[in-house]
Order: sequence, then C-alpha cells, then structure tokens
Amino acid sequence: MSFTAAFNPRSALAAAAIALALSTAPALAQQPAATHLAVAREVVVASGLSRSFEAMVPQFMEQMKSSLLTTRPEITKDLNEVLAKLKPEFESQREDILNAAARTFAGRMSEPELKDVAAFYKSASGQKYVSVQPQVMDDLFGQMQAWSQRLSEFMIGRVRAEMKTRGVQL
Repeated sequence: MSFTAAFNPRSALAAAAIALALSTAPALAQQPAATHLAVAREVVVASGLSRSFEAMVPQFMEQMKSSLLTTRPEITKDLNEVLAKLKPEFESQREDILNAAARTFAGRMSEPELKDVAAFYKSASGQKYVSVQPQVMDDLFGQMQAWSQRLSEFMIGRVRAEMKTRGVQL
C-alpha cells in the first residue's frame, strides 16, 4: 500500500486528538490487571482504533524529509538511509499510544465488558463494521461539512429574525 493510500488526514487528526485526550487522562487510582489491559489492547486493535496511529510515523518522516530537503537537497541519500535505519525505532514509539489507549479503555470499562466488545469485533459483523468504518467516516465528513454550513445559515437567519422582533437590526 502506498503512503498516500495509507495516509488519511482525517485519521491522523483523529489519532492526534485521541492521543491528546489519552495523555491528559487522569491517573488511575489502581492499575488494572495484566489480563484486563490485554483485553483492552485487543479491543484497541480489533476495533480499528490502532489504524489511526499507523500512518503517523510515515507521515512525520515524510514531513521531516520534505522540510530538511527543501533547504538541504544535497543530503537526500544520507537522509534516506538514516530514516530507513531509524524507522523501526520510530515505529516502536507507537506502542506508547497503543498502551495508553488500552489503559484508558481498562479504566473506563470492566474486563468482562471489554471481552464482550472484543467478541463483537471478532464476529463477522464486527469485522465488517471495522472494514467499512473508514469509508463511513469519509462519507460522514462530507455530509458534516454540508450540514454544518446549513446549520450555520439557519441559526444566523433565526437569530436575525428574533432580534428584528426586538427592534435590533443585524
């Protein structure tokens, strides 16, 4: 799969928002059991949430490469070699956010609840849900843009009309 095919800006934005939310989550009073965390991590992966994080390392590498080569095109060969060498190290950093997501789920849901969720995602219906979710989100994104524009126009029109009844012209 090519970088452009794998990278979805909305997914990256969603992943960044999730990462921010997870990084500011309150510390748990008690650490969940290892089995609880394992099931929570299973849900993170099976639900497709982990896909959101997968494109971030390649995206950041491409951004870094583009930025550096804009001013230093002569380092292309060396930079490509360094990035290839460091990619596994960069990819291993993704474990941090996967573990944070698992801890967050474990803090919000019991182990039996997470087992139920994991069972759903392992089912044919759950797998179908995960497979169509990116396309559904893409479709909804376009619909949300149109809806938000209509909502904005409606709200402005209604406020103007109500203000006019009070003698205020907007």
